[in-house]
Amino acid sequence: MAVARGRSVVFVTGNAKKLEEVIQILGDKFPSKLVSKKIDLPEYQGEPDEISIQKCKEAARQIDGPVIVEDTCLCFRALGGLPGPYIKWFLDKLQPEGLYKLLAGFEDKSAWALCTFAFCAGKDEPVHLFRGKTEGKIVEPRGPPDFGWDPCFQPDGYDKTYAEMTKVMKNSISHRSRALAAMSEHFSQTNNSSPESKKKKQED
Repeated sequence: MAVARGRSVVFVTGNAKKLEEVIQILGDKFPSKLVSKKIDLPEYQGEPDEISIQKCKEAARQIDGPVIVEDTCLCFRALGGLPGPYIKWFLDKLQPEGLYKLLAGFEDKSAWALCTFAFCAGKDEPVHLFRGKTEGKIVEPRGPPDFGWDPCFQPDGYDKTYAEMTKVMKNSISHRSRALAAMSEHFSQTNNSSPESKKKKQED
């Protein structure tokens, strides 16, 4: 599933901040150039893995080339894992303040953030999943309200919400950075074992 070094891979997002964060976390470890493209994908339902696979297959079909899609879940333990993959809609209607109020009647405020990156090399190719998870709790929103539900999620072991953290601090512990670390490690291993890479080593 190696992607030719230097070849562009489409990251399916219309969110410039998200692309910026992903490129920042990946650094120079990723062998290909990431370019973003907004695609209207169907809103699939089901478990996080199923949703990621379906989204990635459809994106690869539309792009007709290598694609990466991301799916993020915010899961409340007291609600049996909801909102989960539907967090986007909950956030849209309730905002971070409303998400916090959802747990008003529950003692358990614990939650986990789950990020899944799915990669597909092209149409009819297999989908590879890379996951990252960060445990935390839902708190009354604090910090700038400019990045989704960040103001109401406080990771375990920290007294700041995602929104109150510096980019560097957040990127070192976030669910997204953990999923990206798994993905970049896989790509670097795949590229290091590719015929082109072996040939280059022999020439060196």
